[in-house]
Amino acid sequence: MAASFHKLHRFKGKSVYRDVHKQRRSKTHSGANNQTRQGSVASDLSMDAGDDISETSPEHLVLVHGAGHGAWCWFRLLYLLQNSGHRVSTIDLAGAAGSLVDPNDVRSFDDYIAPLLNLMAALPDGEKVILVGHSAGGLSVTHAMHLFGDRIKQAIFIAAAMLQFGFQTEQDIKDCVPDLSEHGDVYDLTFGLGDDHPPTSVAIRKEFQRIILYQQSPQEDSALASILLRSWPTALTTARFGSADGVESAIDRVRRVYIKTVNDRMVKPEQQEAMIRRWPPSE
Repeated sequence: MAASFHKLHRFKGKSVYRDVHKQRRSKTHSGANNQTRQGSVASDLSMDAGDDISETSPEHLVLVHGAGHGAWCWFRLLYLLQNSGHRVSTIDLAGAAGSLVDPNDVRSFDDYIAPLLNLMAALPDGEKVILVGHSAGGLSVTHAMHLFGDRIKQAIFIAAAMLQFGFQTEQDIKDCVPDLSEHGDVYDLTFGLGDDHPPTSVAIRKEFQRIILYQQSPQEDSALASILLRSWPTALTTARFGSADGVESAIDRVRRVYIKTVNDRMVKPEQQEAMIRRWPPSE
C-alpha cells in the first residue's frame, strides 16, 4: 500500500485513484506521525539547537506537529521548555484533533497550514520566533520560512521533511514520503468526494500504529495517542512553495538546525541524511 500512497504525488488522471481504491475501500480511522519521537527528543533539542535556546535567554517557540497529530503531541516537550522559562505556542493544523475541521474538507496545503500562517501574521512587529517542526511538520515550517523569514529567528527540523520547495521532483518524493511497504497494507484511504474522485485523507491502520509510530513509547502513551490521532488530509501531498529556479529566497537567511533520529520508521535515517545533503543546515 505504501507504493499506492506514493501515487498520490503522481496523479495524472482518475484511473490512478480508482486503482488505489480497489485495494482499500473508503474508511475513516485515525493515524499518522509519531508522538513519542517528539517527546523523546526533548533533551536533544536543548543540546543540539545551539545556545539560542537556554534558560538565560527565554525564547518564543512555535511547535508544529506532524501529519495526523496535533498540539497535544508536544505535551512532554512543552512542559520542559516552559519549565525553562520559554514561551511556547502549540497549534492544531487543519484537520487535527483540536481544530474542529474535518480532514476530508481540507482542499489545499495552504488551507491545511492556515493556523500556522495566521499565528505568524499576528506576531507583534519586531518579534521573532523559533519554529520547530516534526516529520511532515517540516513542510509547514519551510513554507512559513518563505513567507515570514523576517519573523523567524531559527528553524528546527526534528526528523522532519526539509525540502526547500516542497514536492517538486521525484527525488523530493523519494526523500520525504514514508515507505512502509515492508509492513504490507498499512493505509486506509477516505474518499470524501466520492469513489470517482481522489482520496481526501489517509491514515495508518490502528493495528500498525504501535509498531510503526510508537515502538519506543510507554504503552500508556501510545494508548492515549491512539485516541487522539486523526487521518491527515491528502492535501499534504500538494505542498509546493517558493521558487525552484535558483532565485534567492528569504529561507536562505534563516538559521536551520536538523535533529536526526536513528529509530524513526516514518522518516527513516537514510531519508533524513538525503535531505540534509541536499539542503545542509546553517552553520
